[in-house]
Amino acid sequence: MAAYTTIDDPSAHFQVFTYTGNGSHPRNLTNDGNSDLKPDLIWTKNLSDNGTNHVLANSTMGFDAPNSPSAGGQLATDSSAGVNTPNATYGYVSAALTDGFTAAAGGTNGDTANANAKEFVAWQWKANGGTTSSNTDGNITSTVQANPSAGFSIVFYTGNGTQTGKTVGHGLGAIPKMIISKDRDGTSNVATWRVYHQDIGNTKYLQMPQNDAASAFNDWDNTSPTSSVYSVGGSGGYTPTNTNNTEYIAYVFAEVQGFSKIGRYTGNNNADGPYVYCGFKPAWIMVKKTSATGDWRCWDHRRIENGLTRRIRLNATDDQDSGYDHLEIKSDGFKLRSTSSSSNSLGDFIFLAFAENPFVTSTGTPTTAR
Repeated sequence: MAAYTTIDDPSAHFQVFTYTGNGSHPRNLTNDGNSDLKPDLIWTKNLSDNGTNHVLANSTMGFDAPNSPSAGGQLATDSSAGVNTPNATYGYVSAALTDGFTAAAGGTNGDTANANAKEFVAWQWKANGGTTSSNTDGNITSTVQANPSAGFSIVFYTGNGTQTGKTVGHGLGAIPKMIISKDRDGTSNVATWRVYHQDIGNTKYLQMPQNDAASAFNDWDNTSPTSSVYSVGGSGGYTPTNTNNTEYIAYVFAEVQGFSKIGRYTGNNNADGPYVYCGFKPAWIMVKKTSATGDWRCWDHRRIENGLTRRIRLNATDDQDSGYDHLEIKSDGFKLRSTSSSSNSLGDFIFLAFAENPFVTSTGTPTTAR
């Protein structure tokens, strides 16, 4: 199977970084990938402690103002609340660096970003270095920060309450296969994270922090995205992606061969689980069951124990787990190694994955297999 890529070094666009907190504030953290990466989406999690939020910050909203919803803030996939969750009391990402980011303390020096002796992970994506542009491809003007080469954009817009016929530009020049959208102020009539995935179609959605199966509703106006826009809306007084005077942030992903894979697989409820081809050695994998209830699960290449990665629940505040829900990273994909109901029970699953190494470089050279 062909696996040529246009991105020979994925670390220029995406990196996983793990570190041990030291309690100092502010603390500059430097990535250790092959390329320098100034991240535009930084997603951190305390791996040691139960009850700690996921922290998502981005350069479009701004890193330096966690107490000001109009000029910054952070969100959490384990919460439907708006910016400032977790609030500044518990620590936050305060800046992106040329190759990394700065962790800052909160008001009481409690800290979800650099607590002393605690283990952390930071997942980081490059968009456009913090430089945004106004996009009028849709009939709702959006503010877009796009990295078309890597199939990733950050989209910001204000809803107008219209239930049908409204579109938002995404700036990728390719058809998105996954959209993760959030009312950033937590005040809309449906304030949960709403997720589009090509393999559940344009008439259904997934949501976080809920772990429900894919449900039917017209979040996406029953219309598939194009290479320039995606549709937003709702019905019956509910507009999950277009509530009037509500600000939205969306992370939009198109597939790039050898760098990212957005697809589906069928679970077999067997410890010898399905093998999922990606065309690269994954650095990060997110999975969600769509045919029944199942948590949002994530694995990455920096947290491997006895050859298997340790999972994190993206819709919960617990620590990482190594006792079950095993997954093995391969040179060109991944293999499920458990019978977990949230990753390999009987039924349908969707996934999003990013590369550590391509399987075959842009010049046709195979990379190191595992």
